[in-house]
Amino acid sequence: MASWCENMALPPRVLIGPRASGANGQGSILSLRHPKLEEETQYLFIDGGLHEFNWFKERYGSWFLGDYVCEDGSVYYCTLVDPIFVFLPLFEAARMSSGKDLGKFRQLDEILYIEGYPGYQHLMSIAGNHMELVCEVKEVANMKFFRLDETKVLTWLCCKVHSIKEAITKLGKNYAAQGERELLTEAVQIIRENLKDEPWLTVLCKKLQ
Repeated sequence: MASWCENMALPPRVLIGPRASGANGQGSILSLRHPKLEEETQYLFIDGGLHEFNWFKERYGSWFLGDYVCEDGSVYYCTLVDPIFVFLPLFEAARMSSGKDLGKFRQLDEILYIEGYPGYQHLMSIAGNHMELVCEVKEVANMKFFRLDETKVLTWLCCKVHSIKEAITKLGKNYAAQGERELLTEAVQIIRENLKDEPWLTVLCKKLQ
């Protein structure tokens, strides 16, 4: 009997991810720029949530997939990522600020048009609501214009750090016993994975002392 995977171009892999809520719904795999590294990175967009792909592999292991044995025992899994991290570099560049000039207000379709990365267009439905947290917004003739606001970005980053810090203390006694400074440092290190050192990480560390 023929195996279910014999016509696949590549060997099957195991992915743990969310399932679309609708009966006929499905997610989209989008190629976007990594917010820190600026290299092309794939994300899963499903039910209005943006997920990043992670990879884990133990030294020994394999998967039994029906009648097929996958010798590569690695697993890919999806975790939610706050879209603001992904949008932040785009909105920062779009405002074109210089010195004391705060920059320009731009529409979403302008900001999210990145040559070679059509995946950003799929995020139009969520970009506005998220970026209102870190942007000044002007509405003219039922059209919204956005400009990144540094004060709002810093406030949002501080909230993120403190939320992560609180979550870390619940991971176990070893974490709960750490001091305030150590917990803040760990939280900042987690955020740093999706945040450029300049300018945001620098101003964040200065704010948190």
